[in-house]
Amino acid sequence: MRRFLIAVLAASSLTACVRDDPPLMPGSHLVVTKDTDLPAPSGGDIVRSSREYRIAPFDQLRISVFGVDELNQTIRADSGGNISLPLAGTIKSAGLTLEEFTGLLRTRLSQYIRTPQVAVNLEETTSQSVTVYGQVQQPGQFPIMGKMTLLRAIALAKGASDVANLEEVVVFRTINGQDMAALYNLEAIRRGTYPDPDIYASDVIAVGDSSSRRLFRDILQASPLLVTPIVVLLQRL
Repeated sequence: MRRFLIAVLAASSLTACVRDDPPLMPGSHLVVTKDTDLPAPSGGDIVRSSREYRIAPFDQLRISVFGVDELNQTIRADSGGNISLPLAGTIKSAGLTLEEFTGLLRTRLSQYIRTPQVAVNLEETTSQSVTVYGQVQQPGQFPIMGKMTLLRAIALAKGASDVANLEEVVVFRTINGQDMAALYNLEAIRRGTYPDPDIYASDVIAVGDSSSRRLFRDILQASPLLVTPIVVLLQRL
C-alpha cells in the first residue's frame, strides 16, 4: 500500500513525456489506477470479441487436401475476405474461424471428392497483430493467434537484446477508448512473482528502452522494485 501511495504521488507530478512511437499522445500525463493488472480490451477496441482467431481480409492461408496435390496451395483472401479455390468456388471466409472455414471447404469439395481430408493453417495475418519494439532482437508487428502472453510476444521478436532492461517493459492498450499503459518486470514474471499477463491484438510493447524509462521516470525513482504491475491512464494535460 505504501509503495502504491508513493507511486500515486509521483505520477501526479509527472510532466509531459513524448515517445518516439505511438500510442502515447504528445502532451499527456500519467494517472495511476487501482487496477492490479492491465484490463482486457472491450469488443469495440479490437475486431474480434473472443480469443479464437477469425479470418480477416488479406490473411494468407495454407490449404492442403490429402491425395489431391493440385488443390494444395497458399492463397490470400481478397479485400472482401473472399477466397476462390478450384472445385470449391468462392468462399466468404472473413469472420470464420479456421475450423469453420475448413468444414465449409470440406463440404464444398465433398461434391467432387469422396471424404476429402482438408487442413487449413494461417500463414500470415495483417489484421490482428501485436507490435514489439525497443531492446529486442527483431522489432516489428507479429500476428496474434490463439492465447498470447507478454513473454510469448517478446519471444516472437526473437527475445530481448543483450542490453535490454527487463525491469522496464511497458504495454500500451486502448480500453473502451481510453489509452492505458502498464509497467512490467519481466524478471519478476519469470520468477513467478506475478503472472505472465495476457496480450491482445493492437497492443504495443516497449521493451526496456529510453522512452519507457522517460514515461515512468518519477514512478521508477519512487518505486524501483516493481513487485506488482503499475497500471496508468494516459490523459491529456
